[in-house]
Formats: sequence, C-alpha cells, structure tokens
Amino acid sequence: MAAALTLVGNGRHFDSLGIREVTRQAGVVPTSFYRHFRSMDDLGLQLVDELGLVLRRMMREARAHAPEADKLIEESVDVFIRHGQANRSFFLFMAQGLAGESRAVYEGVRSEIRFFATELANDLRRLRLVDHLSDGDLDMTCDLVVRTVAFSLTDLLRVAADDEYQTDQIRKRTIRFLQLIFVGADHWQSSKH
Repeated sequence: MAAALTLVGNGRHFDSLGIREVTRQAGVVPTSFYRHFRSMDDLGLQLVDELGLVLRRMMREARAHAPEADKLIEESVDVFIRHGQANRSFFLFMAQGLAGESRAVYEGVRSEIRFFATELANDLRRLRLVDHLSDGDLDMTCDLVVRTVAFSLTDLLRVAADDEYQTDQIRKRTIRFLQLIFVGADHWQSSKH
C-alpha cells in the first residue's frame, strides 16, 4: 500500500499502476502481492479504508480544536490544510479515485465522502448550529461543504507544500466559501412539505 501511494505521490495515476510495478516499488516479488490482495481494485479499496481513517482523525482533531462554534470553520480549515499537506499522497489518491476508471475505488471514495458529510451533519446537530434546517436541507448543506472542501483540496494539491503564500490564499478562500455556505444556510427556510 505504501508503495502504491509513493508512486501516486510521484505523479502516477493509480489506474495506470500494475501489480509488477507496485511490487517492484515495494521490493517484493509479484506473487507476494496475492497474499494480501486479490487485485489492484482490492488494493485500492484498502487504501480507501486507510483514507477513511485519515478523514476521521482529521474530523476528531477539528472538533477538539474548535470547541467554540465561531471558530469552527477556521479551525477546521486549518486542520484540513495540515492533513492535506501531511497526507498528500492519500489525498491525491482520493482525487484520482473520484475521476478514475475503477468503479470499486470510485464507490469506496464516494462512500467515505458521504460518511464525512453525515458526520458533519451529526456534529452540527449536536452543536445546535442549524436547528431550523430540515434533515434533508442539513444533509444537502453538509454535502455542499464537503464538495467545496474537496474542490479546495485540488487547489492545495497543485501548490508546493512550502508555498506559504498560495497555501494561505487557499485557506482564506476556503474559509470564505464555507462562511458563505453557512450564512446561506442560516437564512434558508426549509420547506414545510
């Protein structure tokens, strides 16, 4: 798994990787691959599981650092940027998975993203920040937040990790996007039907 992520981090697309290339990078013989995985899709799904752990750790850290609601967006974006930079290969893999040819990996990544949105909705309900929204409207708001952050991730992955100016611009823009989403959600009137 580390070898596949290394190759992705070096600019390869996961869909273009073969078992021989991955095992060569890992320093093992190709037959040992099959002791752990049935196929490259299986390897991809294991990476999706690892990505899910990274996302959940990221959420826990954001909640721990933002006990006050007014700091939730800024602290969450800061955590997101730190994790995006520290786990660059994982997030490159995620972006590739959403646009790649493997249906299994695509569905796995989408499932993790839906889980992430559901957890956000649960947190917002717990914090009582959007009590006026119906469950459907809250779910849609959280989906919009996750999609916005995922799009910001693609910007973050295009800049060098040490480019503080561009990273700060992405940070500020992402915070502004999220603030606008929540201002809109705060004024949204859920349908009664």
